[in-house]
Amino acid sequence: MPSSPIPSLTESSRQVLRLVASSGPITRPRLGAILDLSKPTMTAAMNELGALGLVAAIGSQQGAMGRSATVYALGPAAGYVIGIDVGAGQVRAVAQGLDGSPLAAVEHKIAKQSRATIEEIATVVDDAAKAAILAVGQRGKALRSIAVAVPRIVSRNRLGQNKRRAPEAVLQRLRQSVYAPILLENNVNCAAFGELQTGIAKGRDIFVFLQVGVRVGLGIVIGGKLFRGFNGAAGEAGRIPFPWSLDAVPEREGLEHHLGSDALMERCIAGWSTGDAPATARELFDRAQQGEKEALTWVNRHAADIGRMVAGCIGFFDPGLVVLGGGVGQNPMILDEVRHVSRDLSWATEIANSTLGANGTVLGATRLAADYALARILGETPDATVVLPWNEAAADEPQPSFG
Repeated sequence: MPSSPIPSLTESSRQVLRLVASSGPITRPRLGAILDLSKPTMTAAMNELGALGLVAAIGSQQGAMGRSATVYALGPAAGYVIGIDVGAGQVRAVAQGLDGSPLAAVEHKIAKQSRATIEEIATVVDDAAKAAILAVGQRGKALRSIAVAVPRIVSRNRLGQNKRRAPEAVLQRLRQSVYAPILLENNVNCAAFGELQTGIAKGRDIFVFLQVGVRVGLGIVIGGKLFRGFNGAAGEAGRIPFPWSLDAVPEREGLEHHLGSDALMERCIAGWSTGDAPATARELFDRAQQGEKEALTWVNRHAADIGRMVAGCIGFFDPGLVVLGGGVGQNPMILDEVRHVSRDLSWATEIANSTLGANGTVLGATRLAADYALARILGETPDATVVLPWNEAAADEPQPSFG
């Protein structure tokens, strides 16, 4: 059944709930000091939130003066959220409390990967969500929202178009089986949001996240929020015309093809001169890590190409920080060359590898779901690209489209 609606909260209660959700377990005196609330106001707020089950006492803590202070955390009625990352070969699902407390993590393989049908992927997505809910069990009273990261442009401006495109159909089964709003977001945007919330860019007001792997994408954070653009397509950096020269005509997504790991390996295998060429990008980087000279040469060439793209990002956004992620981007071996090339072509900017690894996207989706759920409880306007209703409404609502 859908989670119980939350009545309108007083302003002091909203302040307390927001702080408890962002800080985790905290004592009542500390809450009052940070929020500058009087004792009567704090008492009224805690009573209101406690009666609704949104905040609960979880223990006590000895203060500096020897007095014991009650520690509060989110209560059972605050509920939990799920983030889902629909990848090429697997679906990851993570369940967390609204304060980021971990509850469950599952991963289901997509059997046929690139040959899987829409219906088969839809089943895996639905199964992963159900497995996460089952793993949470009695620890979660209410599922507040689900955020799903997909490798597509997501835009509310295109609702109702291209209904046969994969992501819409992939979510139909999930929408029929869960009683919670479903947020849809681009996967690179989710990865960028994960860096903002829990990664190396935590607390940054502006930065960009460049994903380099099989494909290329850019997540942009400005003013502490995702910048999605008019069509939800901001960050489709692979669409930058490439190559530029007097004797070449740029191809659609030519830059994405050039920087993708498949094209890297095509060039590497064609140009390899000593013994057997590596078969995969992972093997190439492993052999470079072991000091193999030709492997190092190819890795440095690719890093220089990435550095040129980073220089373009710096010129466009002056972000102060560029976070490199994805299967290739997160590899520390490329970092020095990327920094060197981008600095020569633009100006000195902090560049760092993502520390969240393969889980960055699903963690970002989970935090997006949590922010959305908390905003709804607080009576605020959530920041979300596309929100789909659940159950019987699914057949009647217009569907999002993807480019």
